Amino acid sequence: MSKINFDDTSIAFAGKTDDELSHAHNLFRLMQFEPLVNIGSKFTEIAFNVGLPISYPIKLTIFDQFCGGTDIQECLKPIKKLSEYGVHTILDYGAEAKENEKDFDKIASFLIENLKLAEEDPDINIISSKITGLMRFHLLEKISNNEALNEKEQAEWERGLARVKSVSQQAYDCEIQIYYDAEESWIQDAIDQIVIDHSKEFNKEKPIIFNTVQLYRHDRLAFLKSSLKNAKKDGYILAVKIVRGAYMEKENKRADEMDYPTPIQADKAATDKAYNEALLFCIDNIDHLAFCNATHNENSCKLLAETVQAKSFPNDHPHIFSSQLYGMSDNLSFNMAKADFNVAKYMPYGPVKEVIPYLIRRARENTAVNGQLGRELGLIKIEMQRRNLL
Repeated sequence: MSKINFDDTSIAFAGKTDDELSHAHNLFRLMQFEPLVNIGSKFTEIAFNVGLPISYPIKLTIFDQFCGGTDIQECLKPIKKLSEYGVHTILDYGAEAKENEKDFDKIASFLIENLKLAEEDPDINIISSKITGLMRFHLLEKISNNEALNEKEQAEWERGLARVKSVSQQAYDCEIQIYYDAEESWIQDAIDQIVIDHSKEFNKEKPIIFNTVQLYRHDRLAFLKSSLKNAKKDGYILAVKIVRGAYMEKENKRADEMDYPTPIQADKAATDKAYNEALLFCIDNIDHLAFCNATHNENSCKLLAETVQAKSFPNDHPHIFSSQLYGMSDNLSFNMAKADFNVAKYMPYGPVKEVIPYLIRRARENTAVNGQLGRELGLIKIEMQRRNLL
């Protein structure tokens, strides 16, 4: 079986018009300048806080690159376009950092709406959510620390659990997978327990409820292995999304300020090693677990493809998925989809103001990840030259 060529830009950007390609080129060029990204991010936060009308220019630039639309209806067009190239969609209502139950109820209703939509639309096969979009961060922190809740907090906790359960139940009823994101280490124990409890209940016949394992934490490979052991014992299919991680600076800063050992790996090489070990562990145990290779790392995608083919598994094995963020790493997504791997783009949506925290994080992460922007730009330039646009 032939190897995937991740440098094939004719496949990677087949879904982009000349104007869309030029737009991506200009945006990524600007994002190369870290001071500009930092100033722009801070200005955007301040501008929204004081009510300046900046939604329109943001929507035309960074929003259109990384988000599917302001509502589900706007997302349908890019979802359909992705599907033409064999790429599915992971749909996520992109609001973050909520703290009141009215907002939690609203997000739960959006998730349930998304699940029902996905049941009717074969191009949407996964829904994503953060537990902190459904219950308060402080409660998760207290539970993770084994702190007692007062009567009011206990009632709030039970409402939160019921809210998450309603979403998981809907996913099960619709037979649509839901990925629950990993978050900060000091609330992750509570998140893990909620997701494990739902996995026990809803993953008996097929993988529906997915936990997320961040391999930039030095304890997570062991956690993955123990999770599989427990799943076998309790008779359910383990389902996990493996990622490198998204909160490194925050984790290291908190550990330093509070004087405890950081949970983060010593360096990127250690993270890469743990990630690839986790990837191989999942493939080796594919009869007992389902997993999503959620990464922008080309080496890990090559490892997945080569290992699957070496074991003579079908590329579209129902327990093996890959995903990348909408607007990034199309060379990975589209070339893997062309080779019949199960691939989906993570597509946030929502009002511009609601998804600003997500967009700022995308901009900062792209600037911070060494070589990521250069790789994106280089491939875009090759395709623009192929089309005689440069």
